[in-house]
Amino acid sequence: HPNKKGLSSREGQARLMHDLASIELQAMELGLRTLIEFPNIDPQFQEQLLNVVQQEAYHLVGCLEVIKKLGFRWGDWPVHLALWQATDVQDSLLDRILIVHRYLEGSGLDAGATLLRRLMGVADSEVIPVVKMIFTEELDHVAFGNKWYRYFCKQQGLDSEQDFMQRFEKIKTKLPKRIEIIDKELRLKSGFTQLEIQFLENHRNQISKYQRKKSN
Repeated sequence: HPNKKGLSSREGQARLMHDLASIELQAMELGLRTLIEFPNIDPQFQEQLLNVVQQEAYHLVGCLEVIKKLGFRWGDWPVHLALWQATDVQDSLLDRILIVHRYLEGSGLDAGATLLRRLMGVADSEVIPVVKMIFTEELDHVAFGNKWYRYFCKQQGLDSEQDFMQRFEKIKTKLPKRIEIIDKELRLKSGFTQLEIQFLENHRNQISKYQRKKSN
């Protein structure tokens, strides 16, 4: 992937929106994939997930429109497939909810505040309203994942906190490594517990320690 230009430039802003568009597209696709691969699940879950998918589609359109306004096109830069590669046909429904909504979208929640702070120094940017919309609704998406994870755990007689930590340990090798600072306030607001947040912080610290050791 080519180096990114700063957000003070139109190209840097367009590249940011291009990256976000790729993420929103994959999130939309993965929501539809869950609906297809788990067709006999709770109808309320299906309906709410479809609403999430529709919001992801709206975010994608918003990103593409801003890219065009900035003078660039979808496809001007390469994209990653990290979201797709984190999922698998062997996933259980609890695996999928953990991966997509609790981990991937949860990591987006952590990154959102930092990104918005960086953008505040860019005057009259058309990027800011779209980024604000995405990260405001990301909170609802993570809350959706937390709510239904606990619901399906209860259905199966599982302790949701213990299951989250145990399941995470089993599948963490295929998850993208994120080192964003955990936004405790937003995580709590979305439905994470203190114990789960501490577990994620410990995981983040392990990754950071490994990466520092690797770079020395």
